[in-house]
Amino acid sequence: MQSTVTPTHCPYCALQCGMNLTPAPDGTVEVSERADFPVNRGALCGKGRTAAAVLAPGVRLTSPLVRDEGGTLVPASWDEALDRIAAELDRTRAQYGPDALGVFGGGGLTNEKAYTLGKFARVVLGTSQIDYNGRFCMSSAAAAGIKAFGLDRGLPFPLEDIPKSGCVILVGSNLAETMPPSLRFFTELRENGGTLIVIDPRRTKTAEQADLHLAPRPGTDLALALGLLHLVIAEGRVDEEYVRERTAGWEDARAAAMAHWPEYVERITGVSVPQLRQTVRLFCEPESAMVLTARGPEQQSKGTDTVGAWINLCLATGRAGRPLSGYGCLTGQGNGQGGREHGQKADQLPGYRKLDDPAARAHVAEVWGVDPDSLPGPGRSAYELLDALGSDIRSLLLMASNPVVSAPRAAHVEERIRSLDFLAVCDVVLSETAALADVVLPVTQWAEETGTTTNLEGRVLLRRRAVTPPDGIRSDLEVLHELAARLGVEKGFPTDPEEVFEELRRASAGGAADYSGITYRRLAEEDGVFWPCPAAVETADVSEDAFDDEEAPAVHPGTPRLFLDRFATPDGRARFVPVSHRAIAEEPDDEYPVLLTTGRVVAQYQSGAQTRRVAELNAAAPGPFVELHPRLAARLGAAEGDPVAVVSRRGRAVAPARITDAIRPDTVFMPFHWPGEGRANTLTNPALDPTSRMPEFKACAVRLETVET
Repeated sequence: MQSTVTPTHCPYCALQCGMNLTPAPDGTVEVSERADFPVNRGALCGKGRTAAAVLAPGVRLTSPLVRDEGGTLVPASWDEALDRIAAELDRTRAQYGPDALGVFGGGGLTNEKAYTLGKFARVVLGTSQIDYNGRFCMSSAAAAGIKAFGLDRGLPFPLEDIPKSGCVILVGSNLAETMPPSLRFFTELRENGGTLIVIDPRRTKTAEQADLHLAPRPGTDLALALGLLHLVIAEGRVDEEYVRERTAGWEDARAAAMAHWPEYVERITGVSVPQLRQTVRLFCEPESAMVLTARGPEQQSKGTDTVGAWINLCLATGRAGRPLSGYGCLTGQGNGQGGREHGQKADQLPGYRKLDDPAARAHVAEVWGVDPDSLPGPGRSAYELLDALGSDIRSLLLMASNPVVSAPRAAHVEERIRSLDFLAVCDVVLSETAALADVVLPVTQWAEETGTTTNLEGRVLLRRRAVTPPDGIRSDLEVLHELAARLGVEKGFPTDPEEVFEELRRASAGGAADYSGITYRRLAEEDGVFWPCPAAVETADVSEDAFDDEEAPAVHPGTPRLFLDRFATPDGRARFVPVSHRAIAEEPDDEYPVLLTTGRVVAQYQSGAQTRRVAELNAAAPGPFVELHPRLAARLGAAEGDPVAVVSRRGRAVAPARITDAIRPDTVFMPFHWPGEGRANTLTNPALDPTSRMPEFKACAVRLETVET
């Protein structure tokens, strides 16, 4: 009997690459290429190729675990585990009030799960204290995009537009390692005669592909963007007609940029004036150009202003809202885009609505069948929520996140988690955070369930169930349904993902991220649908039958390219936001003279909770390391492979030295995928951007020490 081939999408990064899954008679699952999906056209990285390894029973959790009186996690029945969670949540709420309950989600949750988790927190628990790990990834770019354009969608155009542009400036992204299948778009850009400029303190595999590589000092991307805009103005390269007709606020932004003359910027960034001038020429001479940012400029305590400065560069040169041009954010997590649209973020309701907007509250409350006044207001951002654990927040429900490894100042966060009265974790594997829980629930993962995700282009996709989960495994939707019932809410929490999506359509209708014209049927028949995609008829009348009726209004095709006619602001104009350079929160000094920056390696993903359980990936990237320049290594007296201690004001990490001239002499790099002694986030600074509340992962002051062996 022939095995069924299921077309679906990768569980890892925001490319959401297409793949085929085929169950084998021996219980394993074969991953194969799916050449028809336009994002990856069949290409898969090592993580995608080995994704099915985490489905194996010996890798993933297969039974609920409950901590016994001796402090050991032991197997338990589902009823015992769910009863205990519900009882503890109810006890905490009764004793301390609803805001003593915390909920922490993840950018890997499907749209249906993120939506339901936000609804559960606000309707069942009545707490304002909900946020998610996507706050650590894209929130600064989102905030800057909303300020400038009135809307945040990672890329306002499909990836297929990149090779057709004249120039792309890639800021703080090593996509050759973080999103390898996407590199082909940039290779094709150069093959077509376009120019790739990479801005990164390290000469990464991506930077090696560039026509021009700028290596600024970590934390100085804001000054760099302002210096480029200064030169655009000084050299007469401003698109005056575009600025006049399609933007507002130029004069203030112009004045701010003119305070950042090239020689001043060179002193701040370490990027030479000739390189600055070359960048401006390469960016401005083609008819079209793009700026794409990633975590480098975003994970800073001034990340929103930094991204805003790059947007200003695009606006001044007429590069936004025009074909093959614009600003875009390379979203990181698998559903990082959808995860921030539908309600698991502290200040949001579904459809990217603001929680403090009375009209938004009224719309969503009507869909949910509750009084708008019963919905709590905005709560704490992710790090602030974690910092409040054990004091203001006494019990926590956590899904699809591993903050013991991924949060800044991780040793402190771990201490706060340990101080909780009660912790419940839903996960596929026993992560470092799950290992601290009072109750752990084993939940289905990507290939074992159906649901939608939204990739970095704003393309909503259908991930299909391909295999049956092991006995005793339940979905997150089933968990929330059971907990809601135990806490007195019998209805409103369906377990069928399509039923949840139908409600999400209604809740998002009319919002910035309008999914009301998208159905599972369309997603199954198309290569995804780009939001916004409003319904063709009034939301109350939308049904599958509407798409079958030849007399029904035309179905909205979705919106692959945003802003071509107008921006999503009240007057349709983009907004310049005046910004000025300021230092990072923690500059080097005599005690901590070196800068630390962090990032990823190709064979591991995020906190590594899943990828560190795959033998092939561990063989390629077995553990942490400290990357440092030969001159810095010589001063320290360290050789290749020697253990090196990296010490910040928050703690100490130890990992082998990796000596290379691909990094600046004043900077060290550590990947953040590992726990324990080599945990990079023990060191990182939780200083928050005042707008996005994103921590400053990308730059902090450290010192290096040799380690006796």
